[in-house]
Amino acid sequence: MLLIFCLVMFVLALSALFFWFADGDLTLMWFEHFGHKADILKGRVAWVTGASSGIGKHIAYQLARVGCKLVLSARSTTELENVRKDCLTCGHLTADDVLVLPFDIADIAYHSVATDMVLKAFGQIDILVNNAGRSQRAWIIDTELAVDREMIELNTVAPISLTKCVLPHMIARRRGHIAVTSSIAAKISVPFSATYCLTKSAVNAWFHCLEVEMSPHNILLTVACPGPVFTNLTSAAFTGKSGQVYGEHQEQDKNRMSASRCAELMVTAIANGLSEVWISRHPVLLITYCMQYLPSLTSRIFRLVGLKRIMTTREGR
Repeated sequence: MLLIFCLVMFVLALSALFFWFADGDLTLMWFEHFGHKADILKGRVAWVTGASSGIGKHIAYQLARVGCKLVLSARSTTELENVRKDCLTCGHLTADDVLVLPFDIADIAYHSVATDMVLKAFGQIDILVNNAGRSQRAWIIDTELAVDREMIELNTVAPISLTKCVLPHMIARRRGHIAVTSSIAAKISVPFSATYCLTKSAVNAWFHCLEVEMSPHNILLTVACPGPVFTNLTSAAFTGKSGQVYGEHQEQDKNRMSASRCAELMVTAIANGLSEVWISRHPVLLITYCMQYLPSLTSRIFRLVGLKRIMTTREGR
């Protein structure tokens, strides 16, 4: 009996140690070590939005390394061309394997046109990565309703629209994979970004409903929820005023994950068909687990900790 007790305690201690050094949820960490490697995606056509910088750019690099044909979309043609050049040096892709398709994801009317252009170029779309979007830094009381509407259009309606354009093709082929970059902000209600939390929570809900509806068609869904990641997200973030940007550049704080590592884990999630993954370092990862399973207690602790400390943590400091 004592031996069994010691064995159980050893396993628990080992699991706790593994969790403390994890930078993703336990399911994701398991599949990173024991699941399919990203090269299972070789030869597939992947369309990445928001591919000119940050997480999207590094997702493109990861997919290029394993031999995916790529469609790169964002607003900046120049930046996309730079990413394209880098993708061609990552693996064994040729110039014809990477299509630069610049457009504003908020231009809903152009989505069907863009989809037709991708299908004309490659004949198929195996993976759609809805990565484009913007963050926010503003208090609720100071945020104009126009900003709320803009953010909902960009972060929620736009990926829904593009997904709806791609779905008929995937349904006809009876295969496909839709991924979307959500946020830990969909799991933890953080101050100074309420509308951003709203848009990402809506993304989670809609895409999980889609996952159930698409299961008879053999179409997979992956909702990725990154925590603090070192990107240019805050420099282009919405404020409370329409037409303004936050403009603050991030620093590489110790608890902020690199965009390349985040992209690596997202591609792992796609390769293994994982439904939802949390990608973050501690303490944000631990807080996410607490909020998921002990929401009332965690909310009480938040109030005791104080607003200033919560805002510091959410920025990865």
